[in-house]
Amino acid sequence: MRVVVDLNRCQGYAQCAFLAPDVFRMHGDEALLYVPQAGAEQRERLVQAVAACPVQAILLDDGQDEPRTLPSGALADGAGGHGGGGR
Repeated sequence: MRVVVDLNRCQGYAQCAFLAPDVFRMHGDEALLYVPQAGAEQRERLVQAVAACPVQAILLDDGQDEPRTLPSGALADGAGGHGGGGR
């Protein structure tokens, strides 16, 4: 599945790195690094990371439908952000 992050929108909350550490990681305090192609085994963690991003900067294309972001709060996992801010 394809992962895209709008790094201009990303604010560095780092919740994506917490929820899907095999796909997202922080480099320093603000720069997000991520794997643009993730395996299907990461789907659940990626869906949680997408839902946790307060600025909806993560796009997930699982090949089933149109690429989409999930609305904030779509999953009740208590997380509230995602990583990034830099390139």
